[in-house]
Amino acid sequence: MKTHLYLLLLAAGISAAPQMSSMAELLTLLQQMYESMTKDMQNLRIETPDNIDDVNCVSAIFEGMEQLKNNAAMKKFSVFFQKFERLKQSLTPSLTKEGKCDTERKNATKFIEKLMTFIRRASKNARA
Repeated sequence: MKTHLYLLLLAAGISAAPQMSSMAELLTLLQQMYESMTKDMQNLRIETPDNIDDVNCVSAIFEGMEQLKNNAAMKKFSVFFQKFERLKQSLTPSLTKEGKCDTERKNATKFIEKLMTFIRRASKNARA
């Protein structure tokens, strides 16, 4: 019985490992994006959720990602956007209907800071 439980836990850990490494890659790429932001990008304003923990704000995060992705200066980060798309389904909580989300138009670096927090918390929830 103990052996069966250990094998089950090992299998669960192995199946979660690729997602965790993908999250770590996302955070690394996002940090690089943040550090390379130019003055031109500071003029880009993105609807940013006031409360990143609010499950009603998930679609606002994804809409902001699309706006960031469509900016010409972000083309060099296409690998990040591809990886984010692959993980998007696992980051999206199962909601029947999304409620109201309070947002504010902030510069791109503030949006990226919130996005890093969102991905970190999502990766912690995936581990739990």
